[in-house]
Amino acid sequence: MVTGAVRVLRAAVLPLALIGLTALAGVVLGRVYAGGLLTWLVIGAAAGSVLVSVAARRLPSWLVAPVSVAAMAGWTLWSLRLAATRAELPGGLLEVTADAARNGIPRLLTAMIPVEPTPDTVLVPVVAAWLAGLTGAEVALRTGRVLLGYLPAAGLYAAALYVVGPNAEPAVGSTLAFVAVAALGLATPTRSAPGGGDPTAELTPRVRAAVRLRLATSAALGVALVVGLVALLGPIVAEQVDGRPVDPRRYVEPPQVQTLDENPLIRISGWALHPEQKLLDVSTERPDTQPEADPAAETARSTRIRLAVLSDYDGVTWRVGATYRNAGRILPAATTARDSTVQTVRQQISVAELSGRLLPAVATPREVSGARVAYDPASGTLIRPEGLTPGLRYTVTSAEERPDSNLLATANVPAGDEVARVLRVADGVPDPMRRLATQLAEENGAPFARASAIEQFLAEHYRVVADAPSGHAYPNLGFFLFGPRNGGGQEGTSEQFAAAFAVLGRLSGLPTRVVVGFRTSGQGPVLAGDAYAWPEVLFDGLGWVSFDPLPRPNDEPRPVEEDFRPTPEDPPPSEAPAPTAEPSASPEPVSAADAPPGPDGVSTPVLVAGGSGGLLLVVGVLLLTLLTMRRSLTRSRLVRGDPGQRIAGAWREVTDALRLAGKPVRDDLAATEVAGHARQALADVRLGRSGGDVVGGPTSGTARAEASTPTVDELATLLNQVGFAPGAATPDQAARAAEVATAYVATLRAARPWWRRLLWSIHPSPLRRARRSPR
Repeated sequence: MVTGAVRVLRAAVLPLALIGLTALAGVVLGRVYAGGLLTWLVIGAAAGSVLVSVAARRLPSWLVAPVSVAAMAGWTLWSLRLAATRAELPGGLLEVTADAARNGIPRLLTAMIPVEPTPDTVLVPVVAAWLAGLTGAEVALRTGRVLLGYLPAAGLYAAALYVVGPNAEPAVGSTLAFVAVAALGLATPTRSAPGGGDPTAELTPRVRAAVRLRLATSAALGVALVVGLVALLGPIVAEQVDGRPVDPRRYVEPPQVQTLDENPLIRISGWALHPEQKLLDVSTERPDTQPEADPAAETARSTRIRLAVLSDYDGVTWRVGATYRNAGRILPAATTARDSTVQTVRQQISVAELSGRLLPAVATPREVSGARVAYDPASGTLIRPEGLTPGLRYTVTSAEERPDSNLLATANVPAGDEVARVLRVADGVPDPMRRLATQLAEENGAPFARASAIEQFLAEHYRVVADAPSGHAYPNLGFFLFGPRNGGGQEGTSEQFAAAFAVLGRLSGLPTRVVVGFRTSGQGPVLAGDAYAWPEVLFDGLGWVSFDPLPRPNDEPRPVEEDFRPTPEDPPPSEAPAPTAEPSASPEPVSAADAPPGPDGVSTPVLVAGGSGGLLLVVGVLLLTLLTMRRSLTRSRLVRGDPGQRIAGAWREVTDALRLAGKPVRDDLAATEVAGHARQALADVRLGRSGGDVVGGPTSGTARAEASTPTVDELATLLNQVGFAPGAATPDQAARAAEVATAYVATLRAARPWWRRLLWSIHPSPLRRARRSPR
């Protein structure tokens, strides 16, 4: 009876070793997961796969795999259901499983650490653990090749180490346990001869000696091979102990925002034209706040819901520039500013007609339920990778920071590489804008005083107009700040107010960014008219502080010229008359009757005046006609037609501008080569170079000129998309192409001499080329 118990114990050692080796992979991988759910699910998969093989050892080998796979399907579905329930994900089991199967690997490698155990992040480890246990058990138990049966578990363990990478402490303890368990399984005999004696006892002495010699030789060769490998690979492995593992996440692209969401600032003007459009439904709770005595006062409290944070500006457009990582319900806690208080805000938000991927939330979100999200810790913003859909309902719990206003007056602003991104000012700033920032900075020394001065200047001198055109490139901001009031200048939407504040702030040494969102009472519907943009300034110890440069209702703005008069870039010539010599005697007056008569009795002065006036009239009509035709051509290219035709028209606007600037391009150049030539052409024009040679490809310009060049490369990318994927372009991409082309043409024209700028709009060359080639 003791012998039978020993035999059972020996038989159980190898299956237990296989379970332990496979489960250790789950222990290693579980270090980057939140909680222990993933580890227990992998241990269950390891035990289930090996035990199924043990229970089915009397079945034919070809039947074991289908039985084990059926058991694996049951365990996997139960695991997915458990993970979905704990993560509070909506949808049925079939929907959740299909989504996890499609996106399991990319979401696992793009998830934010610690990874929340959700169906898409547990599916791959559970299935991999089951298959490794099944393969190892079949090889080790059915064929008796124990070392070969260890390979699946060892491969799974190595894969877990690779996925974890540098995101956890070295797994020294787990690795030592892996080696110990493997050695235990190898040291325990699993088979014995009948009766427990020597298996070679029944052989003849001669054969027995040959068998033993062969076994001893094989053992000696195996030991020599192991010792050689240890001697050869030991130093290499030892050198890697202190090295930093490779992070596989750098090879996988995280979720990206759509083109529409990369710069949501341009959506402000569209929303302003349809203020009654319902975008969201919001219900807000503030558990940390005592209820107001007057419920109406509590409802009237303004709540800012952020949609996007824009930190990058290249002189043409503001961009999000965020790196989003798939996240679970619990988001990483950000460092709270030292001199700020935190208030908990819980909102239930329902999406109505808001489109895109950006997910609105009060800053800064800490927990999200009801929607799968990706999160950018730097900006504290969310996206839904699948995109927003009408009826989507989710709950966000945020930690809203409130800076101590008593410390703002003496607070400083940070500097250095950490904030270089929000201090960067692209080249090409209009001189009046730079001088305005200097004037406001000289009059106000402290950072908060500077920011308040910019806020007050914009609020007192400019008007909010709902139908103002979109645009926040340098030319647009220059026209907004200094354009004639009766010609559309000095008025705009919150887009221009926020962008102008941010640029003037950076020129004054303030780290700034632009935020796009909604201003509501926090209860009820959020309409398109509630959308607006506001600037924020970063202060030491206080974090990001928002400002509101919009004018107060019913305030009549003062003309900008009362407080700031920008000098024109090209001063007009002096109007003082040239000195003339004093005549020695007054000339005798000549009677009109004495003038020689012209034909038909008309005097010569009348003929000269009439001829000159007629000639001027003809020239004026001709110039006006050319100007009208040029503008009509530009409008037809940028506005009319499908998106592909409009993108191509924007490209032709750029190439025509290069010809007008004396920098034509050959027809055989690729779009990317033309973009490089466009950058060099602008650099040459700004540096005062001359010459009209046709350049054969992109050349190197100065870094300063390239930094200030509008993004013609983006237009080249859109043109290639139209060429290789006809019909795929969207209206938003066409609008973006028109914006890029307009900005580049305006920048190139502004760099030309004043007399060439006058001839630019009436030059007939683009009209001739448009007639010759309709492309």
